[in-house]
Amino acid sequence: MSDIHDMTLDEIRALLAPVLARHAAFDGWRSPAVTMAAQEKGVDPDIAALAFADGPVDMIDAWFASIDAQMLAMLPPETLAALSIRKRIIALIEARLTLLAPDREALRRAIAILALPTNAARATKLGWRAADVMWRAAGDTAADFAHYSKRTTLTAVYASTLLAFVNDESEDHADSRAFLARRIEGVMRFEKAKAKLKGVGGGEHLSLSRFIGRLRYPAV
Repeated sequence: MSDIHDMTLDEIRALLAPVLARHAAFDGWRSPAVTMAAQEKGVDPDIAALAFADGPVDMIDAWFASIDAQMLAMLPPETLAALSIRKRIIALIEARLTLLAPDREALRRAIAILALPTNAARATKLGWRAADVMWRAAGDTAADFAHYSKRTTLTAVYASTLLAFVNDESEDHADSRAFLARRIEGVMRFEKAKAKLKGVGGGEHLSLSRFIGRLRYPAV
């Protein structure tokens, strides 16, 4: 790692992002959280402030990017390769829930900020990015319309799961995991029923990899 004094602003963002949420849970997604994170990591608070000059959404963006990176570290390609597409997607979302669990209050505050009309475009971008990272990790290489439709639907699945997760008091967030499983299972039933109507047999490989962009969930 570079010496702190030689770091670029992007490198400082990456350094502080994983601990920002801990302070945002108490101080909100505001400058005091940046100052506390900077002091914790030995970064000049004034320089840290420059790294997050765009305010709360910039802080949330950096935190979510750190969750992306940690998720990929938890589930390397060789681990995911042994799973079906359906199980890869579930494993990736569950990994995110595990990473977010210690900072649920910060997540709740982040969701409230992203829900503001003025932040709608940025919120959409962040949701898309999370879905894109997950699909790429799952091995998706689609370059046609399916590339976009898969990510649109996974964004909705992930967003609805997060809304359940922030209020989930069950042990090990079992209710959120069950909620996610039901959403995916609903998709599986849809695809299998459609295949049956067409007289097409087949198993799991027919489902998530082909379906996810075509099914539309209610807005959340």
